[in-house]
Amino acid sequence: MKKFSKINRRKFLNRSLLFVLTPPFISQLPFFGKKQVKLRHVCVGVGGMGWHDLQRFMAHSDVEIVAICDVDENHLNRAAEALPQAKKYKDWRELLKNEKSNFDSINVSVPDHNHYVIAKQSMDAGKHVYCQKPMCHDVAEIRSLTELAQSNGVITQLGTQHASGKGDRTAVQWIKEGHIGKVEHVYLCSNRPGATEAYRFVGPRPKEGDPVPDHLDWELWTGTAPMRPYAEKIYHPAKWRAWQDFGTGWSGDIGCHILDAVWKGLDLKSPKSVHAKVQESWEQSTERRKDTWPQSNHITWVFPGNRLTASKELKVEWFDGEFYPPEEVRALYSVEDYPAESAMLVGTKGALLIPHTKMPVLLPEKQFSGVIPPELEERDHYHHFVDACLDRTRVESHFEVSGPMSETVILGTVAIRQPNTILNWDAKRMRFRNNSEADGYLKRTYREGWG
Repeated sequence: MKKFSKINRRKFLNRSLLFVLTPPFISQLPFFGKKQVKLRHVCVGVGGMGWHDLQRFMAHSDVEIVAICDVDENHLNRAAEALPQAKKYKDWRELLKNEKSNFDSINVSVPDHNHYVIAKQSMDAGKHVYCQKPMCHDVAEIRSLTELAQSNGVITQLGTQHASGKGDRTAVQWIKEGHIGKVEHVYLCSNRPGATEAYRFVGPRPKEGDPVPDHLDWELWTGTAPMRPYAEKIYHPAKWRAWQDFGTGWSGDIGCHILDAVWKGLDLKSPKSVHAKVQESWEQSTERRKDTWPQSNHITWVFPGNRLTASKELKVEWFDGEFYPPEEVRALYSVEDYPAESAMLVGTKGALLIPHTKMPVLLPEKQFSGVIPPELEERDHYHHFVDACLDRTRVESHFEVSGPMSETVILGTVAIRQPNTILNWDAKRMRFRNNSEADGYLKRTYREGWG
């Protein structure tokens, strides 16, 4: 991973001092300079999750939202009703050009395939960036943003909002305190009820398009991806996640949430290898393998071990769709049904279950009945980003830690497209040691005019 470059001596010394004083998982530093009273912020993408993001930034008393942007006028007009003073833009490129000197930070809440171009140009302009997960569509894009965050000193935050919650933060602390001993195996699971409709679209791709509605700029929505005919209720506003052109599938979208506390708690680094199994019907369909993501995935990463693991290697497995963690693992939690979205760490002295959005549970419960959760203050993921930009705190999911984690998650989507194949990962060279075909999935060729 590239180290700091082109950074002045004063900033380097300040950063070095605080790296010594703070744990590595919250080591990104606030921007050093003149303190501001208000953060001038712009929102790119204000529909769907972008609408939620907009509301969270609006709720901070020291945020002034100066501009909003969306390719869908219906979304844009709804946001404008809530923020009549904010300037409206359809094209994010025009916003960055016209408002460059009028804002300090931006949130990127658009489909995955356009995350990189917006975040990179904003960071190049010295703007702080809050980017929805996964950080980017491709491994190469994530690596670029991670290195850029290291070199230019802007504040960054990945949209893993539950990473700031008491549940995930307690889990990180308990892992590091060694309550369950050395970790032997990790099982990640995401089988959220009702996910099939929005995320696991079967297809096939429509052969003919529908008229593009007047309120939508389809050219801008498509952005870096290959141009496809607009099809009603197939891509915009929600089902884009199911298509390889635009999204990263179920594991790519939710994986960052489920892996986050495990990654930070175990101080994980890049994996040594990754491989995936998918449901048979997808694997055998030539058309679907080119277009949509599978409805079920079982991904396995092998990480180098460290002081927190029981051996020289640690296996982390992901299950979704028709795949579930082994029955004996689920049986470790017998109080109620095994959480549909969760992480289970099995150690030499016990186990730790981390239900998504809830407090973790040490297992067996009787053995750990005397362990009291730490007293942690309430924390808002969005507001901590704002406070960091205003030089008041440090963020929870800055790109220097969430970048390598996101890269690992998206490596899983590469393995999905090369199923039943162990891919040996060379993180330093950003290539696979044994599969040049899989290397082709690390970076896309952007549509002409969007490179």
